[in-house]
Amino acid sequence: MFAAPWVCRSCSRLAARPLRSSQLLRRASTAPISNAVLLPPALLQRAQKLAAEHASLQKSLATDFDSKTAKRAGELGSVAAALKDYQDAKASLSELDALLSSPDAELRDLARDDVPPTTAQLRSAARRLSAALTPKHPFAEMPCLIEFRPGPGGLESRFFTDSLFRMYQAYCARKGYRCKVVKYETSDASGGASGYAGESPLQEAVLEIEDPGSYDVFRGEAGIHRVQRVPSTEKSGRTHTSAAALWVLPSLAETGAGAEQEADFSDPESDFYVDVAEVKSEVMRARGAGGQHVNKTESAIRLTHVPTGISVSMQDHRSQHRNREAAWKVLRSRLAQKRREEREEMARSLRSSVLAKNQVTRGDKIRTYNYQQDRCTDHRSGVDVHNLPDVLAGGEMFDRVIESVREYLVQNEIEAVIADEQLASEQAEGKGKK
Repeated sequence: MFAAPWVCRSCSRLAARPLRSSQLLRRASTAPISNAVLLPPALLQRAQKLAAEHASLQKSLATDFDSKTAKRAGELGSVAAALKDYQDAKASLSELDALLSSPDAELRDLARDDVPPTTAQLRSAARRLSAALTPKHPFAEMPCLIEFRPGPGGLESRFFTDSLFRMYQAYCARKGYRCKVVKYETSDASGGASGYAGESPLQEAVLEIEDPGSYDVFRGEAGIHRVQRVPSTEKSGRTHTSAAALWVLPSLAETGAGAEQEADFSDPESDFYVDVAEVKSEVMRARGAGGQHVNKTESAIRLTHVPTGISVSMQDHRSQHRNREAAWKVLRSRLAQKRREEREEMARSLRSSVLAKNQVTRGDKIRTYNYQQDRCTDHRSGVDVHNLPDVLAGGEMFDRVIESVREYLVQNEIEAVIADEQLASEQAEGKGKK
């Protein structure tokens, strides 16, 4: 009789136990537990490459400090740490796989107890590594502008657009985000009718969320929001379907970033750069109900970017100067978003058609609010939540919807990284054959 030193890294309590020589030869074949949570090879290759770069940079910094090198090493540190955790958890689970085949019943029981927590560790490490490998969106740390416009559905769509506007205002208030109304313009074509809970016929609105990082929180909200309900003006009780369009645009922070903003405005390489010579500026009288100021002074501003045809009009402020500032902010944000979308579209065209179908653009129907069924459904994440009044009040149910979309976007970005790595590998193989 002799001892076999079976010691699992995930559980140090397993000591060497005596086994008969005949027992060492008996091994029941079991499928590796870790297969279900292993990362794709392309993603692991990328992680290993970046971890090697991190180690090289750390070695270089030990003898010669350089701020640029240190910044890059800091960016790669999370990848290197997550890869180590993943590899350790994978090794532990592999050892447990082997221990489950042991002829020693007590040893198998101990190993079986360790499988669930170790599998959870591997899953957690895989998620962290995937997130670390996903390139950060260039606008992720910025504040944002949310634009609201009615879509198909006539007056009912304008009422619903106002309901969405209130929903995001309430959500920001509940979460503590600082927001302000940049533009709020109603239509005078309602004939005195009102929607649910006093909705106004909203023509166009812009809500600015001033907190850094708010773009990353709300970027998944861009697209077509559909509503199915019986309008308050409907006599026969028929359900109508209408929609509203939301745009989520990056916005430069106003406080403490003056020099940085000016650099972005004047740098032709910046997404926020606008050639003033390409912008047509018009002044006009404000429209709509108001006091002595409205319709009597030319305070309203319209800016048109001639090359793209993007036009912004602003009349919310009494001052022409303030309207001009607000119009320029929205114009720069729209152009920055358009340029970013064009680059993303070029990248998507290189990926597989399956991935391209998963991408959501501003023209897609992303969500449905069904009043009769008391239901809100996001068509990308597949989540269904009930208690629609809580959703429209920006409550906890709306939190669930937003979080499900953020998880969906992260998963899509991970798939895009995998596709890019596979494409790069195929291109490298193609060059090698030539």
